[in-house]
Amino acid sequence: MTASSVSFPAAVLMGVFGIGWGIYMAMTHDHTTMPAHAHLNLLGWVSLFLIGVFYRLHPVLDRSRAALLQVGVWIVATAVMVGGITLIMNASPIGEPVAAVSSIVILADMLFFGWLVIGNRPAQSGSADMPVAAE
Repeated sequence: MTASSVSFPAAVLMGVFGIGWGIYMAMTHDHTTMPAHAHLNLLGWVSLFLIGVFYRLHPVLDRSRAALLQVGVWIVATAVMVGGITLIMNASPIGEPVAAVSSIVILADMLFFGWLVIGNRPAQSGSADMPVAAE
């Protein structure tokens, strides 16, 4: 199991759910939950898919437990945050703390991803993940 093999299907699932949610809002003319829908599409579909692309382009990192953990946390925290925002938009008092805590978890996970992307480079000038031009 790799981070990208988890990331891609989860992103597509969230994208399908987000699109279905958008269609439902259009059909009912009730856009109350639009902020939650937007967060699901941007964090769940777009960001998660781009995270998967990065990992697929870096196979050694893609196979790491750190990358798998990062993707797993992203998926769970995104789902919880979308639920929290939905609760806020429906005037539930529990929504605010749920959205707040999950937002902090997503920020921490983005910092972790940033460390994996930027701060976890091999010491050599070239990377084993980089393709080499044919001669």
